[in-house]
Amino acid sequence: MSSALTDLFPQPIVQAPMAGGVSVPQLAAAVCEAGGLGFLAAGYKTADGMYQEIKQLRSLTSRPFGVNLFMPQPEYAESGTVDLYASQLAGEAAWYGTELGDPDSGRDDGYETKLAVLLDNPVPVVSFHFGVPTREVLESLRRAGTLTLATATTPEEALAVRRAGADAVIAQGVEAGGHQGTHRDLPENDGSGLGVLTLVAQIRETVDIPVVAAGGIMRGGQIAAVLAAGASAAQLGTAFVPTPESGAHALHKQALTNPLFARTQLTRAFTGRPARGLVNRFLREHGRYAPAAYPEVHHLTSPLRKAATKAGDTQGMAMWAGQGHRMARALPAGQLVEVLAAELAEARTALPAAPGGETR
Repeated sequence: MSSALTDLFPQPIVQAPMAGGVSVPQLAAAVCEAGGLGFLAAGYKTADGMYQEIKQLRSLTSRPFGVNLFMPQPEYAESGTVDLYASQLAGEAAWYGTELGDPDSGRDDGYETKLAVLLDNPVPVVSFHFGVPTREVLESLRRAGTLTLATATTPEEALAVRRAGADAVIAQGVEAGGHQGTHRDLPENDGSGLGVLTLVAQIRETVDIPVVAAGGIMRGGQIAAVLAAGASAAQLGTAFVPTPESGAHALHKQALTNPLFARTQLTRAFTGRPARGLVNRFLREHGRYAPAAYPEVHHLTSPLRKAATKAGDTQGMAMWAGQGHRMARALPAGQLVEVLAAELAEARTALPAAPGGETR
């Protein structure tokens, strides 16, 4: 199955699906054309919006690509916690001249409708975030000719992915930008995330399906490291944010290497789920008070984030980024894949030879 997955793309490089407008068809197409696996992010889109992006991507490339879905979320929030957080954000709403969003705007992200579209119009690869689908869903996608992956942040989650019947698991280390794909968001687990190399090694000893490593990977040498640890490919998100094909806001792209944004942090401030972003005023002021309430907090802060972006205020924007953000390179996406592949080849050449002359 590792070959079934990696045969789809010559280079072991996967462009992470980044919801919120970053992973546009132009970006995915450029990655695919350069030999990587490009992804569209269906999160926060309507089913028709997803379908239109798939059509556009197919007009740009004939190579295999993937689509990522968010799993529906159970209710975790304690009564009143979202209302309390909303009262704290009232000053932000007044500052930006907008209203807070409706926290009860939906929990399933149109999951069933999107699945129906993907079964009627199959794509080569579908991945899942925030949990794992039922065995029936994965079997139906397999019958449609689609390979499936799901994110895991622990060996136990990887085992759940394997038992459900997914073709591969995405091992997301704590270094990764954006939302952690934990299957359940339990505040008592905050701060217990594993680094990608440790996670890949542990998952490899737990399940017998291919592993795609994700988390803070910005250079070909790091790809070589996760491959040596047992991964079949590496998934990169932040590395592709500053590319000209990316749909990220220009201020977000610039902030990745701006000395004013020296570090990242996992926070619930913007969405109610742990997500790694550049530390700014909003994160510092509200992160400690945000409840574990996704997607309620996401809906609540949506108008604030849009208003901050419109005003060009990076101190109020959610600028997701992995720990390696200072290593970002504003190269065209296809060229970035080529550079990463060259760095990977160089790193592999530098590896010591195993007994018998084989490179490790």
